[in-house]
Amino acid sequence: MSISFDKALGIHQQALSFRAQRAEVLANNITNADTPNYKARDLDFSAVLAAQADKSKNGSFALNKTNSRHIEAQGLSSADESLLYRTPMQPSIDQNTVDAQLEQASYAENSVNFQASFTLLNSKFKGLVAALRGE
Repeated sequence: MSISFDKALGIHQQALSFRAQRAEVLANNITNADTPNYKARDLDFSAVLAAQADKSKNGSFALNKTNSRHIEAQGLSSADESLLYRTPMQPSIDQNTVDAQLEQASYAENSVNFQASFTLLNSKFKGLVAALRGE
């Protein structure tokens, strides 16, 4: 009998991947806090996770190129749809929308959630290893 990792791990592996992607976006915002005209971005984690759950339940949507001269489709990935601009709490003179304290708080919250997702995924693997050993 084969083990299906997609069924055994559930949504936890996608959650961990999106938490890592959100950490990159938030770190980019923090890095560009003093860049004029920089617009802060963020991932809507719940929307991305809901889309992934729907994809896994109903099957994924993909486009196939039938000719080498076809143009690649742009903007169909779930990361592009969920990467939104952050609305600033207080406008700045240089049109930068990054609030450093808000970004740092979001980054810290994302780090805690990443660790929680990692812990859940780790416990799933420990359970699979214990089942394989017959414990």
